[in-house]
Amino acid sequence: MRFSFADETTDATPIRVVSQSGWDSTRSALSPGQQAYAALIGFEPGPGRHCVLPAEGEASALVLFGTAEPSSRGYDPLLPGRLATMLPSGLYRFVPETPDLDLAVLSWALSGYRFSRYKAGPAAEARLCRPEGVDTARLLRIVEAVGFGRDLINTPARDMGPAALAAAAEALALRYGATVRVVAGEALAAGFPLIDAVGAGAREAPRLVDFTWGRVGAPTVTLVGKGVTFDTGGLNIKPDAGMLLMKKDMGGAATALALAQIVMGAGLDLRLRVVLPIVENSISAPSFRPGDVIPSRKGPTVEIGNTDAEGRLILADALALAGEDKPDLLFDFATLTGAARVALGPDLPPFFTDDDGLAESLMRHGRDVRDPVWRLPLWHPYDAMLDGKVGDLNNVGGPFAGAITAALFLRRFVEPQQVWAHFDMFGWVPTAKPGRPEGGEVQVARLLYDFLSQRYPA
Repeated sequence: MRFSFADETTDATPIRVVSQSGWDSTRSALSPGQQAYAALIGFEPGPGRHCVLPAEGEASALVLFGTAEPSSRGYDPLLPGRLATMLPSGLYRFVPETPDLDLAVLSWALSGYRFSRYKAGPAAEARLCRPEGVDTARLLRIVEAVGFGRDLINTPARDMGPAALAAAAEALALRYGATVRVVAGEALAAGFPLIDAVGAGAREAPRLVDFTWGRVGAPTVTLVGKGVTFDTGGLNIKPDAGMLLMKKDMGGAATALALAQIVMGAGLDLRLRVVLPIVENSISAPSFRPGDVIPSRKGPTVEIGNTDAEGRLILADALALAGEDKPDLLFDFATLTGAARVALGPDLPPFFTDDDGLAESLMRHGRDVRDPVWRLPLWHPYDAMLDGKVGDLNNVGGPFAGAITAALFLRRFVEPQQVWAHFDMFGWVPTAKPGRPEGGEVQVARLLYDFLSQRYPA
């Protein structure tokens, strides 16, 4: 479902976002009949409340939408996006003085997303006119890419297995003239033994997609995304409730692809590389087993303590490949641990990095564009939890600090001086919020685009 703006017309109903402190002046500017109507229905500008005032005489129809004070802790600039699914059919426009107009418009556009591959949804009846003073080309790039990533995550594994996800990545790469290769079969087994082992039990073979775009000689940025198209847990099988959302376990790959689409579409001055290890963690005779010891691309052997900790295994080989070119920046994305969700919930992805300056910058950009993240520590003393008894290291670190030990596992496969950040995302919105319908979500892509576009402008 592709979003588009309507052309501005005199028939568009204006939307005025108002807080309690501005209510008196807004109310006094209404026509007498509109004031009486607002009083009759008991409208007060509490956050999220709205009313549609009818036209009266020379006063046009008007939508009032309540918000918290912009200086308050509860203020959410994305809240006006709720109107996209609340207003009746018609054309609307935000008035120019809308607080945080860019984010209000973005939220409207993102709120209108519907996944309609299998079931036709209602057509969007409330349409937004192209706003003045907003970089709509940038906004539409973001909205299109987020929608693409959401579609990938929302598609069931029957139709989004390793072959389909790899095909989607190839199509995106070729659309922007990137150089792409796919590693599978004997070449994968020889060069990426952890990826090969995790995907060995599935009907569709594992593979690695690797594409490069941008000016040779430009600063290099590499994105690595976990592409587990479905995770049964392997022989350490998940309970049935734990498998219900496992189609989203390729959310890291979807995020990397969505971010890549925005970067390439914007023409940022960087050399972009995207590395996607793609598998299904399934069960059959060739499945890898608890207690197996598997070599890695980088060299250390990995003792399998739990086959349900498969994401870090495929990322380990992918990160080793990504680091061989020594990129200026290396980011990986993964729906990796339940511990991250226990710690921070579904809406606030933790990230890990040893670079304090990078961490501060990522937090700031997340706040600016309302795509928040929170730094958790790479706590060095916990590194010993990963020491193996038979292999060089174990893929699980015990019952405590699961998100941290997973990040520490990944760091073993990153070069010591590499500027790197790992994002442990949920990739799903369990309850609809402004700009974020229920379903798959590409968290952190918007914040990283904001970060990269300021560092490497087109």
